[in-house]
Amino acid sequence: MKLKKHFPFIYIIAITLFTGYVMLDTFLIPRAETTAAAMNTSMFDGEAAASSSASDKSSQASRSSSAAPASKSGKSRRTKLETDNTSITTHSGNYIDYKDDNISVTIKNYTENDTKIYVADVKVSSAQYLKTAFANDSYGKNITDSTSSIAESKNAIFAINGDYYGARESGYVIRNGVIYRDKGNEDTDVLCIYSDGHFEITNSGEKSAEELLAENVWQAFSFGPALVENGEIAVEKNDEVGRAMASNPRTAIGLIDNNHYIFVVSDGRTDESQGLTLQELAQFMQKLGVKTAYNLDGGGSSTMYYNKEVVNNPTTSGRSISERKVSDIVYIGY
Repeated sequence: MKLKKHFPFIYIIAITLFTGYVMLDTFLIPRAETTAAAMNTSMFDGEAAASSSASDKSSQASRSSSAAPASKSGKSRRTKLETDNTSITTHSGNYIDYKDDNISVTIKNYTENDTKIYVADVKVSSAQYLKTAFANDSYGKNITDSTSSIAESKNAIFAINGDYYGARESGYVIRNGVIYRDKGNEDTDVLCIYSDGHFEITNSGEKSAEELLAENVWQAFSFGPALVENGEIAVEKNDEVGRAMASNPRTAIGLIDNNHYIFVVSDGRTDESQGLTLQELAQFMQKLGVKTAYNLDGGGSSTMYYNKEVVNNPTTSGRSISERKVSDIVYIGY
């Protein structure tokens, strides 16, 4: 009976207390809120925003980071390119155009002289991105590996086989500004790639390796012959001897303009691809507009690597498609 008598007062007190709590909870008691905007994290800054305003600041920081200069570390630079500044376009045939702030690569396929030819059009902002590498990172005889394996070890964007220096006892070998072999061969054309990226073809009988290095030659290859000089074909049928007169797989490198290069690899020795003579290779490269072009090691060595795979069909005898192990590569990368 006493409880019923006091019930209205208890009810009023309870309502008053409840109302007070709601008012405090709504306006005074702090609470953490998590929204999609608040959880937004800048990929390169690594700072999470705690509110919509902080999220806007994070977005601005991310955009500024995208425009910032590249890291000097090749690995971190490549990661940034893959996530932010790289444009990759896939075309028919599973080939792609690669483009970032410093490098662009476009591969096209041609069929001429009953031969499939792969052409890489490469532009770089600096010649520092045109590099070379030895098998197992070591200079020496009988040190070999596949073009794709060497390229993968360097995280290369693109690569071709080099001059297979290890198959010969003579011929200048200058790589990345270091002389590894200074014994020349007077009958061999030498491709000199200078530190500013321009090409010149000389003969080891004209200048010593030390003289070339003093002139800022950064890479020197001794295979040959020269294919195109000053926009004119430099090789003739009577310059070709032995197997060079026949149609074979080929590898060549050419210069169109400052830091604008052409790399060519042709298949050969198969039912699908006959191969090219040196003169046919020179004529083809001239049509591409090169000012200077040079023949690298061919035959079973001819390999083009791009987008983490071999894109041509390397073969020595035509009985099987497989890479020949080589001593060195030319590649594009960081």
